[in-house]
Amino acid sequence: MDLDKIKKADRTVLAVFERYGHRLHRVSLGLLYIWFGLLKPLGHKTTTSLLAHTVYWGNPESTVLILGWWEVAIGICLMFRPLVRLALLLLVIRLPGIPLAFILKPEVCFFQFPLAPTPEGQYLIKDFAVFLATLAIAGSLTEKNTSDKYH
Repeated sequence: MDLDKIKKADRTVLAVFERYGHRLHRVSLGLLYIWFGLLKPLGHKTTTSLLAHTVYWGNPESTVLILGWWEVAIGICLMFRPLVRLALLLLVIRLPGIPLAFILKPEVCFFQFPLAPTPEGQYLIKDFAVFLATLAIAGSLTEKNTSDKYH
């Protein structure tokens, strides 16, 4: 295969990524939030119970349900581009629970602080990484891109 064909293939692949990448990223994160969010009201134990017991607002079982449906709402908002800013707002409101869990329950979040997180700690770290990925998506909502139907 000659170099020109490789360069052409590379440009084609990058054009597809540029055209569909943000949309696929946004929708996949939305599906992830919906999936993980639905686990809570369906009765599956998740790390959200750690958050519910860390954030001392009412009954932990009710808090888990609220946080689960909150995540579903975040996911739905991410699925529809005009609602991404609302998803970001919902995420920012939920975000303080992550550092609170690490601060108030380090023995639950780490086998050995700071490099050996427990499964609960890993889940919270994943939550933070997904939050940062959502910020990257929100960054694509510049005025220049708002009218771009491909994002």
